[in-house]
Amino acid sequence: MSDLLMQLPDIMIEPVVRAALLEDLGLAGDITSAAVLDDSQTVRAEFRARQHGVVAGLSVARLTFALFDRDAIFEAAVVDGTQVSPGMLLATVTGRPSSILGGERVALNLMSHLSGIATATAGIVKAVSHTKARVCCTRKTLPGLRALQKYAVRAGGGANHRFRLDDAILIKDNHIALAGGIAAVLQSARKRAGHLVSIELEVDTLAQLEEALHLGVADAYLLDNMTPDQIREAVRMIDGRAIAEASGGITPETAPAIAEAGVDILSVGWLTHTVRALDIGLDIEPL
Repeated sequence: MSDLLMQLPDIMIEPVVRAALLEDLGLAGDITSAAVLDDSQTVRAEFRARQHGVVAGLSVARLTFALFDRDAIFEAAVVDGTQVSPGMLLATVTGRPSSILGGERVALNLMSHLSGIATATAGIVKAVSHTKARVCCTRKTLPGLRALQKYAVRAGGGANHRFRLDDAILIKDNHIALAGGIAAVLQSARKRAGHLVSIELEVDTLAQLEEALHLGVADAYLLDNMTPDQIREAVRMIDGRAIAEASGGITPETAPAIAEAGVDILSVGWLTHTVRALDIGLDIEPL
């Protein structure tokens, strides 16, 4: 899978990496390295995994050191999406001590975070691999990191939901309440939607779903916080006329039963908003 993963171009990554470096360097740079290191020597650092997981963000680490020092040499030993184990070499970077230590924390923060997302995603993908369901992230991303976090989901074998509010029309409970009900909100949405804009409706009950199906407007239905039995009935009612997506309370433990109920998509917000970072270390030695 990893060799088919489309990498994000540097122009999309650079603003995040640059901002992180500027935040870390402050107004005077790395005063510790400047005070105690001989910067005329060349050192080599190794990124190694310290636990089992799926790696993501190698291009972010590469760009971190390239922005800090154009003479630094970064070499990846694996590709994003690779299953890794403790002690496994992920990449090396060679250059001046101040360059490597100056970029170390930013590179590790971003790569560990993205690898954590890829690892969590891979866990749920594996749990439902016997079903047709795809695992998707949501817009519950950290500000400024959406493109990178959604990329990490893909590195873990998942797929992406909307990137932004203008990607598609997703009608939720508050829209329904403010617009005057399901019929009113769906009619308004269809009237305003462009011919390439999909419409998805969130429903909390089978009664809401039945009303919406009678209108035949939505392209997808988001089955929110339903039990597996309710989801199974909802899928039967939809009968292939639209995409069936489940959300709410989806974990590696609950995902199989939900996926087995027949949905097309599992929508999992915590993949990006509360995931645990993968432990990755950077060890440096002089050449």
